[in-house]
Amino acid sequence: MQSVNSGSPRCGVVYLVGVQMEIGQKVRVRRLRDRSSAEVVKRLGQTGIIQAFKMVDASGVGVVVQFDDKFSTWFFEDEIELLKA
Repeated sequence: MQSVNSGSPRCGVVYLVGVQMEIGQKVRVRRLRDRSSAEVVKRLGQTGIIQAFKMVDASGVGVVVQFDDKFSTWFFEDEIELLKA
């Protein structure tokens, strides 16, 4: 899947897989691509808030998500889903 970035990953708005995501929006963790720590695995199905965007390779953008307990980590764009307000 290719990400199309509207500017710097820190600009606050990124278009991922045809969906506009912004800092402050609520997302749900829907899957994990790779093996992860127990702390990250327990986030499956949980919701959090987008805090930032991060370049993960030459063409990809990761999404930094913070959860209610203040734990934060990044996910690939296809690992999360945007929740409607």
